[in-house]
Amino acid sequence: MKKLLPTALASLIAFSAHAGERVDLLVRDANVVDVINGKVLPHRAIAVRDDRIVAIVDDARASRYEAARSIDAAGQYAIPGLWDMHVHFGGGEALIEENRNLLPLYVAHGITAVRDAAGDLSPSVFEWRAQTASGQLLGPRIFTSGPKIEGYKSIWPGDLEIGSIKELDEALDKLQGWKVDFVKITDNTLSPELFMAAVKEARKRGLKTSAHVPYPLTLQEVSAAGLGSIEHIDYAFKAGSPKEKSLGEAIGRGEITSREAWTQWYASFDPQRARTVYRDLARNGTAITPTLNGSQVVAYLDQDDHRNDAYLKYIGPGLQATYTWRVERAAKDDAAAVKLRHERFERSASVLPMLQQAGVTILAGTDAGFLNSYNYPGIGLHQELGWLVRYGLTPLQALQASTINGARFLGHADTNGSLAAGKAADIVLLSADPLQDIAATRAIRTVVMRGQVYDRAALDGMLADVEARVAAQRAAAVK
Repeated sequence: MKKLLPTALASLIAFSAHAGERVDLLVRDANVVDVINGKVLPHRAIAVRDDRIVAIVDDARASRYEAARSIDAAGQYAIPGLWDMHVHFGGGEALIEENRNLLPLYVAHGITAVRDAAGDLSPSVFEWRAQTASGQLLGPRIFTSGPKIEGYKSIWPGDLEIGSIKELDEALDKLQGWKVDFVKITDNTLSPELFMAAVKEARKRGLKTSAHVPYPLTLQEVSAAGLGSIEHIDYAFKAGSPKEKSLGEAIGRGEITSREAWTQWYASFDPQRARTVYRDLARNGTAITPTLNGSQVVAYLDQDDHRNDAYLKYIGPGLQATYTWRVERAAKDDAAAVKLRHERFERSASVLPMLQQAGVTILAGTDAGFLNSYNYPGIGLHQELGWLVRYGLTPLQALQASTINGARFLGHADTNGSLAAGKAADIVLLSADPLQDIAATRAIRTVVMRGQVYDRAALDGMLADVEARVAAQRAAAVK
């Protein structure tokens, strides 16, 4: 027996010397896309423990790791999980389940984080934020504004309506109590004065802001006040007109319609003025979320009514019913109004490369959710990336807009937005190189979210489950 002990001990020592570092997941031989520097790093192994990347090494050194699970990613491209920086959950309490059904659609399309830009289901969204973070609920990480700040009798459901500085302070106290990730401010009935006060006070409190900008205010004014992001690119277009202020104030006084103002803004657009404004936005750190996909759908409803879209099988009947509002408004437009819709979209989208060249941070967001017709959670972000490239960004810039830019904007670039040791294990494996063709983001083979692996079969299962739930909801609605 004594003679056997040294032999057994020697064997144990030999085994220990060759045993690798234990990890939960090892992605082998991937082409890692560096979204910061725009490079593809071939033949890399990505080691994951718990919900973090512990190392990215040459695949030849992968033997140093002993993994509970390995993925052969040979020929595939690894990108960070995508971020949709403008989504909505809403439609009233009767649609809570239909909204919750949207969460797997994001994951199935490689979207591991979303920025909820306000709706009327904030209590539910707060719950989902906590449940997705803990793994209790399948869905992307949720960053939410909670209810938006507005004026009295706003058209938007579920907002916090204010009419004084005292009420503004009370609203911000509520939002901070709910630990919102940013503050959304819109312009339906909120006065320009209270809008500016909201931006400045939120900034004093260390809160990021996102907004629709009141017509009487210029982009330079709101940016200098500390506005974090401007939602929708048409605001950026009108900033290129020397009549931005005067026409905006005329709208505010009720002297002209916004349609009449837009006609004059088009005619007076000055590219050099626009570049000056955009450089100011960049210097102040004000980002732009273009939301081209939602705008394009509505602008061109006369050419494609989307009623036969296959993706509608994933959208509940109650949510589809909320699309009617915009569809019916568009149906009332005469030929001149339809032409103006087209022009507004095309002219607004045309400033995208100017914003990028000026250094403005572009955030990829869809505006998907309730009310926004045929603008779909999940696939909509891939459509948005396609529009961003079509209207002037490179595939790399579009990819940055949907990864690192969002993480930086929300203050999480240290843990998210790119693939590196120490960062979140949110990884999407693609069949093709998205730096060559942005459409490659649709060719998803595997999604790793918070370290959990969802292969193509699992992703298809998510889609099938949502389809079945929606079919049941549709059947119940017609009884």
